[in-house]
Amino acid sequence: MERALWRSLYSYVRATAVGFRQKYVQIQPWVVVATMLWAALHDRPVSWACNPRNWSTTKLRPLRIPSQATMSRRVDSVGTGLFWRSLEEKLRRCGRPGLLAFVDGKPLPVSGYSKDPDARWGRGAGGLAKGFKLHAVWSRGVLPETWDIRPLNVSEKEVAHHLFGQLRHGGYLLADGEYDASYLYDGAAAQGYQLISPCRKAKNPGCGKHYQSPFRLRSLELLRSPFGVKLYSARTQIERSFGNATSFGGGLAPLPAWVRGMARVRTWVWAKLLINAVRIKCHKGLT
Repeated sequence: MERALWRSLYSYVRATAVGFRQKYVQIQPWVVVATMLWAALHDRPVSWACNPRNWSTTKLRPLRIPSQATMSRRVDSVGTGLFWRSLEEKLRRCGRPGLLAFVDGKPLPVSGYSKDPDARWGRGAGGLAKGFKLHAVWSRGVLPETWDIRPLNVSEKEVAHHLFGQLRHGGYLLADGEYDASYLYDGAAAQGYQLISPCRKAKNPGCGKHYQSPFRLRSLELLRSPFGVKLYSARTQIERSFGNATSFGGGLAPLPAWVRGMARVRTWVWAKLLINAVRIKCHKGLT
């Protein structure tokens, strides 16, 4: 499994590297990214991937493996980030956008005793937790349409408003009641999406005297119709998307002890999402 994934993943890295060259560095960004992906695929620290002996199971490897110091300095840098983004977009083009999209968050908890300066207490799975959260808008592609990592105490509405501005296609955007806010309906509509989110508090939703987004009223109307009820039942797809990303060796398991700090958590999750995208691509035969 790991060998097949690595073969495809490495070919995408090398294809993205064509024409992508950073000046004034001895080790190009693709080498840094490949080393990080090798570590993430095997659920090992970056220091493990920096040892050439741990590449003995494959011939698909950079000629020069970067040192741990180089990885620490470069893996989260701007130049390498541009390469991460290019690789992500190349993989994202493998799938086709769908009419339905789904927004939700997945907690990434750490120990309550962790000294991570970026981790925060917030609502996790089943209660309070300390750590981070992956916020994502998924559709039918191999990668989320857009995503972000924030501390657990950051509101899902706040992150969603940022994510909606990055959407590019259009359709129906399904969410749980946490996203029921007029400004989110307006933000989604600006990108061509009708947000559908149930109202969990009001006795007569849509009858308040404060500002009511017309797209919120449209959502309430849809949820009263058989079409809207059937449409909203598809929202559980977001749970399967998160579940599929974690259900294989090398997937997005709980954060290991060596992944701490916002920048490192984001890079680790980025690597895991790309690995999952390649796995889906190979399974479905996408090109």
